[in-house]
Amino acid sequence: MPPKPRGRLFFANPGPTNIPDSILRAIDRPSADFMDEGFIALFEDCSARLKQVLRTDGHIFMYAASGHGAWEASLVNLFSPGDTLLMLESGYFSESWTEMAHKFGLSVETVPADWRRGAQAEAVKAALAADTGHRISAVCTVHNETSTGVTLPVAAIRAALDETKHPALLLSDTISSLGSLPYTMDAWGIDLTVGGSQKGLMLPTGMSFTAVSQKAMVAHAKATMPRHYLDWSVMLTRRHKSFVGTIPTQMFHGLAEALRLLEEEGMEAVYARHHRLAKAVRAAVKVWSGNDGPQLFCTDPVRYSDSVTAILMPEGHNAEGVRKAAARYNVSLGGGLGKLGGRVFRIGHLGDLNEPMILGTLAAVELSLRDAGVPHGRGGVTAAMETLSG
Repeated sequence: MPPKPRGRLFFANPGPTNIPDSILRAIDRPSADFMDEGFIALFEDCSARLKQVLRTDGHIFMYAASGHGAWEASLVNLFSPGDTLLMLESGYFSESWTEMAHKFGLSVETVPADWRRGAQAEAVKAALAADTGHRISAVCTVHNETSTGVTLPVAAIRAALDETKHPALLLSDTISSLGSLPYTMDAWGIDLTVGGSQKGLMLPTGMSFTAVSQKAMVAHAKATMPRHYLDWSVMLTRRHKSFVGTIPTQMFHGLAEALRLLEEEGMEAVYARHHRLAKAVRAAVKVWSGNDGPQLFCTDPVRYSDSVTAILMPEGHNAEGVRKAAARYNVSLGGGLGKLGGRVFRIGHLGDLNEPMILGTLAAVELSLRDAGVPHGRGGVTAAMETLSG
């Protein structure tokens, strides 16, 4: 077995993400009674401050689960077997949400899309206009598709619903965008937001949530899907109006610190930092694309993600070779998911991240392209430095 690389791991996966030391210290505490008044005050404070990040007045239901648990909660709390959803194709995660819906007996119609561009609002509007009988109960969107590095303009999807006067709910997965990209749940007319702890919120994996509008709560009252642990009605009978069963108290001490860090920096500054670092990554990839090298997977500049960049390999070269080469330098890159396995690698640039961390990652990637024998243009790191110095 080769020796373990020394120094700190450069974790450039798009989730989970780097956990700031202050959050690790906040979580490092003994077990506590989650019915203690002190913890209840912490819980309520975190919930109120999280609503500010989401920009919503809706109720937040929390779960001891990854984002997939919040996906499941959205399905079982809002729908009945046989209901129809309109899923906007975006990549691996829209496919996964569709697969989950089918297992609960839901019918799913898909707005097909090129994964390199994402669904178009005109196609969504056409599908809604064609649904004159209003069979579609909800439109499901992935705000930022982690597998492809493509961002969807959710506000444009709300406009399509409004223009067609369609009553469907609007659901939005913001797992890899919340706390990294601008997001305004209520202003965009979103009825349910799915979020997770392990990306822009900079926490360990294991806690997720749904933020729910009043319109969605009305739909919940009519839904007949079997449920219990994820049942909002059961949760509303509990003291915290969330969770069924034991609450992960340590995570809330971490969440309080994560929210403090976001508030200290200011959300507009957080968004600007993510955009600045993402531009540097894209500048490097555009240089690497020379000499028939790797290129940006997303082909629409308007939809470039500021939290993750997917990089498409040239024909005849496997992305896993680059990832293995990078691992030798103690750099962890994201791999391709689903049908993109081996075709792309991904650089996450979200959460607790700064310029030296990005430049170190890009330098290791450029070195790894050389080690793996992948053709590429030279000077990607220099291009990133020029972007950042500007």
